[in-house]
Amino acid sequence: MIHGLHHNAYRCRDSEQTRRFYEDFLGLPLAGTLEIGETKSGRKTETLHTFYQLGDGSYLAFFEAPDMPFEFKVQHDYDLHIALEVDSQTLHDMFAKGKAAGIETRGISDHGFIHSIYFRDPNGYVIELTARTSGHASAMDPALNGAREKLDRWTATRRQPTANAS
Repeated sequence: MIHGLHHNAYRCRDSEQTRRFYEDFLGLPLAGTLEIGETKSGRKTETLHTFYQLGDGSYLAFFEAPDMPFEFKVQHDYDLHIALEVDSQTLHDMFAKGKAAGIETRGISDHGFIHSIYFRDPNGYVIELTARTSGHASAMDPALNGAREKLDRWTATRRQPTANAS
């Protein structure tokens, strides 16, 4: 049985720039670093793996691997984003902090069940801070929200056979 999320890992350009964003700006403590000199397959590498602790005991992790090509690109929210939960006061405080620090800051967006703000980290990833609204529990309850039926309808409308299909 899966107990929860231990960590999500992403590539980073520079471990210190990443630390300044996640630890100094967002307030997530640097909890661990792992220097990797050789992969399990025996390939030599110079990679640093860093872990930033979230309030629930899980981690966001990053790999700085200068010897391994990786295409860093500015991500669109729909491509990839990391959503971290905060309370409403923190959401407003972080919005002001981001603006004051000159960090790309967007929001506050009302999604009905959550309110969100968005930053861009030094690696181009979109970081969302989100605060639950009073309607969050019912909006995320599959017995009430019709999630499976909506997914099934979406899937059925996108898998219609075409006249030219073999």
